[in-house]
Amino acid sequence: MNLTSRESAEQSKRTDLITLFLCGDVMTGRGIDQILPHPSDPVIHEGYMKDARRYVEIAEKVNGPIPRSVAPGYIWGDALDELETVVPDLRIINLETSVTKSEDHLKGKEIHYRMHPENIDCITAAKIDVCCLANNHVLDWGYAGLNETLETLRKSKVRSVGAGKDLEEAESAAIVEIVEKGRVVVSAFGSPTSGVPLIWAASKKRPGINLLKDFSDDAVQRIGKRVKEVRQERDIVIVSIHWGGNWGYHVPQEEIDFAHRLIAEAGVDIIHGHSSHHVKGIEVYRDRLILYGCGDFLNDYEGIGGYEYYRDDLGLMYFASMDPSTGKLVQLQMTPTQIEHFKVNRTSRKDALWLANILNREGEKFGTRVRLDEDNRLTLLLH
Repeated sequence: MNLTSRESAEQSKRTDLITLFLCGDVMTGRGIDQILPHPSDPVIHEGYMKDARRYVEIAEKVNGPIPRSVAPGYIWGDALDELETVVPDLRIINLETSVTKSEDHLKGKEIHYRMHPENIDCITAAKIDVCCLANNHVLDWGYAGLNETLETLRKSKVRSVGAGKDLEEAESAAIVEIVEKGRVVVSAFGSPTSGVPLIWAASKKRPGINLLKDFSDDAVQRIGKRVKEVRQERDIVIVSIHWGGNWGYHVPQEEIDFAHRLIAEAGVDIIHGHSSHHVKGIEVYRDRLILYGCGDFLNDYEGIGGYEYYRDDLGLMYFASMDPSTGKLVQLQMTPTQIEHFKVNRTSRKDALWLANILNREGEKFGTRVRLDEDNRLTLLLH
């Protein structure tokens, strides 16, 4: 039986729940970086583009002028008000860019994302608590770029997971105390299926990312061992994974099986999946949340055609309310968003309905449905 509106309202009044903000990829480099107060050298090394400012111009041709030297909170747009309305206990993003002045771009790689370190205020403006770095862009500008990214986040008092100066640091979880509620434990992994080069794997003597080489028994056991080492009562354990291709709604069976095993065998409560440029289906397995693909939350693709079918300009703010005494999902509400003028905006009713229909279509195989509420927010209907 679906959770009724009254039951949902009663659940939302509980003061012991831990509410998390999750979203898809946040890419603040390249064109986005160029409109911030401290733009990097615009020279980029792409086969079809040599100047990052061109991405701004392409977007302006479609939707009109974009301001320059914007305030740090500009790129978050309407998301800032939404965050202040919901007031989540923890804010977690996948930061899909290097934060560096390094000029050591990786030769042979098609795309290189970089944000100037002095623009880090655009992350702290949204009071982000944890940045997941285990993705296919954090090492675009070499080890120097990774080290500067880690140091910039550290100085800004933003926790990072999934990358480090060695394997121990890359594997380490961010453990955040939520006063009078419990703790949230966040780990991040990058999969080669999302384009992460194997040579980016951290080792005992080499910086890099926390590479998830495969979805094997050994991988499940490795993650389960780490969870067991840190887990305490009233912990919510999150595994954030950068996996899969950029386009397409299909979720490979190996990802589904792996997510299920992380929950059933490794003690994980939320799978925070990302890499796809558009939202994918949602599953609730054993009362735990699986987000297979959260879509892009912010990027500089505005005005670039070719994949309009997927509406990659649309995204979601995921607000998951968890019971720390059981690890179960109690409520998932989502706020539909749209990237326009290089910032996050609330969507129209029409676009919110489009997202609802996509989630319902893709959720059918997982037995999940969402409801479009009067305020254009979406609510996952729990059984």
